[in-house]
Amino acid sequence: QVQLVESGGGSVQAGGSPRLSCAASGYTDRTNCMGWFRQAPGKEREGVARIYTGGGRTYVADSVKGRFTISQDNAGSTVYLLMNSVKPEDTAMYYCAADTRLTSYNCDLGHLQAAPYWGQGAQVTVSS
Repeated sequence: QVQLVESGGGSVQAGGSPRLSCAASGYTDRTNCMGWFRQAPGKEREGVARIYTGGGRTYVADSVKGRFTISQDNAGSTVYLLMNSVKPEDTAMYYCAADTRLTSYNCDLGHLQAAPYWGQGAQVTVSS
């Protein structure tokens, strides 16, 4: 059974650089589409970044481009979200998602919204 476990959330001051981790287990295939979403209170869930672990191709949403980076470890089983220069508006619950059905051609945040595997969430709170 596939499991995703997030870590690294917490409280941070504006301008800080927290890093979230998402450790995946239960896969039989190393290649899959993984990504990060966030949801702030009273707002809809928003796609932040995604990576196709088979080749490392990445995408970061315009709302965080230039500040957030998504990456993976050599095994492709842990995905990271490095958040630089965070702002109070980055405060949200951050969720990791994975979908082994997606390929490099359709690994995008739109398809990943319907991913079958989700982590429990990691709260990031940015204070000014």
